[in-house]
Amino acid sequence: MSQKYKIFIDGGEGTTGLKIHERFAGRKDLELLHIDEEKRKDPEERKKLINQSDITFLCLPDAAAREAVSLADNEHTKIIDASTAHRTNPQWAYGFPELSAEHRERIKTSGRVAVPGCYASGFIACVYPLVKAGILPVDYPVTCHGISGYSGAGKKMIAVMEGPDKPEECYSPRQYALGQGHKHLPEMQKICGLKYKPMFNPIVDDYYSGMVVSVPLHTRCLAKSCAPEDIRQIMAAHYEGSNFVKVRETGGTETLPDGFLASNTLAGTNMMEIFVCGNEEQVLVASRLDNLGKGASGAAVQCMNIMIGIDETTGLL
Repeated sequence: MSQKYKIFIDGGEGTTGLKIHERFAGRKDLELLHIDEEKRKDPEERKKLINQSDITFLCLPDAAAREAVSLADNEHTKIIDASTAHRTNPQWAYGFPELSAEHRERIKTSGRVAVPGCYASGFIACVYPLVKAGILPVDYPVTCHGISGYSGAGKKMIAVMEGPDKPEECYSPRQYALGQGHKHLPEMQKICGLKYKPMFNPIVDDYYSGMVVSVPLHTRCLAKSCAPEDIRQIMAAHYEGSNFVKVRETGGTETLPDGFLASNTLAGTNMMEIFVCGNEEQVLVASRLDNLGKGASGAAVQCMNIMIGIDETTGLL
């Protein structure tokens, strides 16, 4: 009989934790450890389950995630953190294996993996290859626009958006983090190697899940002269062979038949699509993904699969 890995999800009742549970349905290679409802905030009970597990997922606020790490004293327990707490910590692997062979190897060999933020995943997928290729200068004044379904804001926002007393303004797109202090900014800057933080304009809209993250570029400011097709080819070469990140042909009717880039078409999957549009002067690089999939639970499960040495697509769409 093949090995069964013991899995504990600390914070399993949150949106990300519940989605991880869903993705584990039918998996015969995993044994889930459950915490009693009345003890889910009990440090001693959490410590016991963390250290009994082969892999613990942290689906917690940052402070609680740091506390959970401090409770882990079993050197064989691996931790996958879905919070913001460890994403810029050099001692933790950054959980985006498609970025490079080095990222994938660190995930495979590390006992500590930080899952990227949802907006950060979309942004980094667009920017990292261009910086690495020497196309996008590290001091470029990068701007990023993102639109997401409301599920990314957690249970309280979901209750408001789906409740009987939903405010009128919640029926429209709403821009937030107007003070340029969004929690994903540090990882967006660091992982891409940018000299300055990007200007980031996130928007939450009246649908459940899915997102598009867009990065507009002025070609006159790039390090090398590039048309949209040049940039698309760079992106395609970077993600060649990837199971979950696909660079799409753009400009044709098959990919964007009505000229619109919808945000929710990958909901429920672990897929990410990258589009390159524009003209000789201005190029738009955009990524589409599920904020609860490749932007959260799907990415976490993908990292786990890599860590235990099995097909990364196991249990994922």
